[in-house]
This record gives sequence, structure tokens and C-alpha cells, in this order.
Amino acid sequence: MLSIGEFSKICKVSAKTLRYYAEIGLILPSEINPENGYRYYAIEQLETMLLIIRLKSYNFSLEEIKQTIESGEWNEEKLYAALTKKREDMKKQLHEQQKSLHQLECDIANLKNGKPIMSYLDMIDVELAEVPVMRLLSVRKMVQADIFSDEYGICFGKLSGRIRKENLTIANPPMVLFHSKEFSPFGLDTEFAIPIREYVTGTRDFKAGLCLKTVIKGSYSILSSVYARQTKWAEEKGYECTGALFEVYVTDPSQVTTEDELITEVYYPIRKI
Repeated sequence: MLSIGEFSKICKVSAKTLRYYAEIGLILPSEINPENGYRYYAIEQLETMLLIIRLKSYNFSLEEIKQTIESGEWNEEKLYAALTKKREDMKKQLHEQQKSLHQLECDIANLKNGKPIMSYLDMIDVELAEVPVMRLLSVRKMVQADIFSDEYGICFGKLSGRIRKENLTIANPPMVLFHSKEFSPFGLDTEFAIPIREYVTGTRDFKAGLCLKTVIKGSYSILSSVYARQTKWAEEKGYECTGALFEVYVTDPSQVTTEDELITEVYYPIRKI
């Protein structure tokens, strides 16, 4: 048996931390002296403590660690699944950090060359385009910001399933229309749509008319900048927005290997003031 001090010293974890871990049920002392309350840990618990330390280094939360190991014994299959998922999470975080680093380097270079940090907005192309009438098969719902990526898969999956089942003909790439003027506590009024040729139950004609159009290649993270640029362009040229902004996904995200292959068309319906 090891006293809490000895256990703490070997594992390089403070006694205060060990008491907290016991409080939340992560790792309990093997024995507590009923007379003086001294805590003791079994030699075998060193391995459990080292696993906890390792999982923490992988950015597991204490709750995740608690779910992964049970009473000092862990299921190797469960542990494998948890580590595999964490690896994917870390890869995603690393990718996002690499993108942020690249953007940071571009901003530093612009400032060094005497350019404003937001000068990249002027590099976003905006053109006028007349959008023909489309027949949309769609799903419209309020969507919370934190589940947008999930809803894309769910809604387009439903629409694609119906198209296959009823042998419908896709006329143009899938698109999303944003009907809300702002985010609300209930989410954003969003319409997921696929243009088709046939008239069937649930379809509607969509008449966007004159729009500002921007084609972007690469990550969706630039979309907010595109809308900002289009809004500024419209104001400067004497136009006002007349309807729902929408995005057309020329390339299927599931069919590309890198974000650089993504092509998205962004539309901003307008009329002359």
C-alpha cells in the first residue's frame, strides 16, 4: 500500500488532485483509515493513474476518462474506440490550427507590405447574374448554429432518398437558402433544396432573378467574408437585397479529398434602388 503522499510523488499528481478525483469517482483510494482518515492506494492503482494522466494529455475530459475506465479496469475495445475518435478530433483541430496559421501569416505579410488587415475582402469577386427560375424539392426548418453540419447531411439525405425512390431528375446542384435576417434563440430559418425537373408534391418554383454572384474555391470558412463583401458592393452600387441569400454547392463535400477542391456559388438577390 502507498500513502496518498507516496502515490502523489510517484505519479507527479498533487494530493489535492487525488482527493478531487476520488470525489468525482474517477479513482478511489484502496483504503481509508477510519481513525485518522489517511488515504492509501494499492500498487496496482499506479497503472490506472498513469492511464488517466495519459488520456488527459490527449485532451480527454475527466468525464470522458471516467466513462472509459471503470473501477480501475478498462475494456480494451472501448479504449480503442475512444482513442480512435480522439485521434480524429485532434487531426481536425490540427487542420484548423494550420488554416489559422496560414491566415495569420497572410495577415502579417499584408501588414508588412502596408496593406490593411481586411484588404483580402477587396480580392473577392462580385458579378451580376440573372438566375433562371428553378423548381425546388426542399426541406425548410429552424436550425441551431451548432448543428448546421449535421442538418446538411440529414436533410440532403432525405431529399436524395426521395429523388431516388420516385425516380426524379436533378436539374442543378443542391443549395441552401437562408430566410432569416438574423440568428434567433430558435435558430436560423433554413431551406435545404435540390432543383428537379418534375412537378411533384412539395415542390415550388423559386425565382431569384437578379443576384450578386461570387464563386469561391476552398473552405466554407470564407462564406461570411463573401456575404460581407456582397453587402458592401450592393450598398456602394445602389442596390438592395430582395430575398433569401443562398449557396449552391457545385461540388459534393463527400466526394473531394481536400477542401481546396470545393466549389461554392454564393448568391445575393438584389434590385436597383
